[in-house]
Amino acid sequence: MKRVVVKVGSAVLTQDGEIALRRMQALVNFLVELRKKYEVILVSSGAVAGGYTKLKLDRSLLANKQALAAIGQPVLMGRYAKKFEKHDIVTAQVLVTAANLNKSEDILRVRNTVETLLRNGVIPIVNENDATATDELEVGDNDQLSAYITQHTNAEMLIILSDIDAFYDSDPRKNPEAKVLKVVEHIDNEMLQQEVTPNNLFATGGIVTKLKAAAYLLEHNKKMFLASGFDLSDVKSFMLEGNHKGGTLFQKGN
Repeated sequence: MKRVVVKVGSAVLTQDGEIALRRMQALVNFLVELRKKYEVILVSSGAVAGGYTKLKLDRSLLANKQALAAIGQPVLMGRYAKKFEKHDIVTAQVLVTAANLNKSEDILRVRNTVETLLRNGVIPIVNENDATATDELEVGDNDQLSAYITQHTNAEMLIILSDIDAFYDSDPRKNPEAKVLKVVEHIDNEMLQQEVTPNNLFATGGIVTKLKAAAYLLEHNKKMFLASGFDLSDVKSFMLEGNHKGGTLFQKGN
């Protein structure tokens, strides 16, 4: 069975300082369907946002961010566990840091853990370990993390579900005539040097980190699909029905 990684961002999972339970339920329902065709690994943001629902701390301070992540990670995992339990699916938490992904022995341990979980019908839910990461060590955003996980677990594709519904030929917030690029085979280095501009208080990325993730995967002959996490119709159409209606597919040309 083919394997895919699905990454969901903080902007999708939270709303007005709370975990967006309806959107989380829609995500879980989609992953249950996707599991019928693929082995699924979930990379989920939202730990810091989840912690903020319990304790209002200044997120700009690293110590506060780490504390919020420590509070929020079990909150987030508890929500996922309950929603998947309705489908008789067990979930597992897999926390990693950039240091883990820079050491071959750690990469092997992560891969072996994920393999064991998948072999036993468990959905691995991966997140960066914000509670112990430092400015120097942290992956920086879960777009990059999900690309590394895709590569190191031998998945064939990364699906990013975001508040950004596709890659456009210009900024759709500034240009109402901007057009979706449905298939992208190459990413110019100039695009990767742009300033990171997240749309959400809890987000660390924006389109630039998604392009960096896509560029990394293209280098390794893997695919990435970017679509809306608010309305899952595009990703459902593409992944479950094989019909590319919306969203952007990054893949190398033949």
